Amino acid sequence: MKSDAAGVDIRAGDSVGRMLEQGSVVVITGAGLSTSSGIPAYRDREGNWKGAQPIKHKDFLLMESARQRYWARSFHGWPRVAEAAPGRGHRVLAGLEGAGRIDLIITQNVDGLHQKAGSAAVLELHGGLAAVVCLACGIRHPRALVQEWLGAANPDLAGQSTPAAPDGDAGVAAELYAGFRVPACPACGGMLKPDVVFFGDSVPGERVASAMTAIKASAGLLVVGSSLMVYSGFRFVEFARREGKPVMAVNLGATRADHLFDAKVEQDCNTFLAGLPLL
Repeated sequence: MKSDAAGVDIRAGDSVGRMLEQGSVVVITGAGLSTSSGIPAYRDREGNWKGAQPIKHKDFLLMESARQRYWARSFHGWPRVAEAAPGRGHRVLAGLEGAGRIDLIITQNVDGLHQKAGSAAVLELHGGLAAVVCLACGIRHPRALVQEWLGAANPDLAGQSTPAAPDGDAGVAAELYAGFRVPACPACGGMLKPDVVFFGDSVPGERVASAMTAIKASAGLLVVGSSLMVYSGFRFVEFARREGKPVMAVNLGATRADHLFDAKVEQDCNTFLAGLPLL
């Protein structure tokens, strides 16, 4: 296998470049694309959990303590997501979309960085942190506004330094969130939840259908910065293979779909995308 000095499979890199040159593709992106923007990933290079697993949907709905934990940690973690800037990879993908080489970006990330970079054709598979929904009346509230409500209800916790964690989470000591006050929806008093798909919940069927429709019409599927360990993303690789589409990946580390790729570039996705001679 021919490689360059950095250990990159040159033939795989050429294959990805040719696929992008020859037609318009669908791209699936994951946490590896946003780590350069200061947003950590859940998994290591082998696809294993690096720290505590994310909150589960059932726990959030049934346990007040789980909601206190989530919102206390989100109160400290959200500003990092709100202030994060797109990385080189986000900007390259936006440029490729503008050049007609990307039909759709299916992102497993909830950070909104593709939109910040200028991408328009973005399907947020797991939703986005920028909105909060009331589970009782359905009203959507801007996350920035909810941050103000959280701060007003918990004035003693503002300004504390906490380590960053994935998906707008933060490392907060248990004693700091045990008494955290979680505001209710101001319109109806209902339960507020970030407009994201928690672990244990299901991706809305219309999102899955839209993604599959785009893949079916595309020239191929490219996975960028994702281990695909969660089935919600892995299913699209299986679907593309059944449709006879070329499937390629750029990811630093193992993925659940390594046996299904036509080519895989084992390299940091931001570095690889920035080096594409396509724009």
